[in-house]
Amino acid sequence: MPEQLSQKVNLFGMNLTQLQEFFSDIGEKSFRAVQVLKWIHKRGIINFDEMTDLSKQLREKLPLLAVIELPKIIEQKVSQDGTHKW
Repeated sequence: MPEQLSQKVNLFGMNLTQLQEFFSDIGEKSFRAVQVLKWIHKRGIINFDEMTDLSKQLREKLPLLAVIELPKIIEQKVSQDGTHKW
């Protein structure tokens, strides 16, 4: 494994290229980025243990190096038509 990261990386805000670089840096294949993007943005899963198409070894390694932390809602507005704005 590469040199330890000083703090965990938040994968949530990363685009495909950034995720590919992250996985490459930790010694994983770049296609893992596509898998993780699908889990986060299509399936709404942010728990590595639930990402079942990732190897068990990778699911154990990811929490040591990364988090998936959603933005904090500081204000919420609901319009008359029911639309929510955060």
